[in-house]
Amino acid sequence: MLKALLLLFLIPPVFGQTKPVELRVAAAADLQPVLEAVGPVYEKKANVHLLVSYAASSILVSQIISAGPGGPFDVFMGADFYFPEKVVAANLADTGSPIPYAKGTLALWTRNGSPFNPLQLSALESSNLKSLAIADPEHAPYGRAAVEALKALKLQDKVKDHLVRAENVGQAGQFAFTGNAELAIISKTLAVSPKFKQSGTFVLFPFSSYNSITQTAVVLRSSAQRDAAHAFLNWFLSSEVQPHLPDLGLTPVK
Repeated sequence: MLKALLLLFLIPPVFGQTKPVELRVAAAADLQPVLEAVGPVYEKKANVHLLVSYAASSILVSQIISAGPGGPFDVFMGADFYFPEKVVAANLADTGSPIPYAKGTLALWTRNGSPFNPLQLSALESSNLKSLAIADPEHAPYGRAAVEALKALKLQDKVKDHLVRAENVGQAGQFAFTGNAELAIISKTLAVSPKFKQSGTFVLFPFSSYNSITQTAVVLRSSAQRDAAHAFLNWFLSSEVQPHLPDLGLTPVK
């Protein structure tokens, strides 16, 4: 997959611009490995410099709404429909409704050498479990999905005393990566990224155990780079990107 993306570097960049357009992207934390993989391709193709800020979706929305017109971002790529819709409701989006760009998947991850290997979801029932990291469900869609999955699998009571809440799904993964948690419920995008894939193992939660994680985006009305922002989202939705998303842990919407 990465070879296919690297081939896109051979596409001639847009001429007529000497200085790249700066595009400020507010992105949900699960997208960090995704945008780190595909972002450089687009930067070369479109003569754009992506300035990406990663955080929990609710944190980013709070920043966008509190800033109002003239805010700090051009594009918001959330991890669900709800938070981008709040931007639309505040009349701060340049689109009538959030634009779906991918669907996410929930994974349980642990380090290599963990006593819970070979990893199975039954590890969550183990009496030896001391710490399970999840993203804060109040702020992060993947944290909300984690709680839904634990409830659906009747595991919530078993793990409630062992939960370690992180600000976002990236931090939840980092807690387990550094050994500050034994297990973490994270996005598949993190689980299949080189950093986590080389250092641990993961299993997926049944799709039936949590509501579909439909990830959506909006262009900000106040952006001075609205055309460039729409072009970036259109590219992400194109055949240049969507077929590669499964290798990066996302399900395409096209």
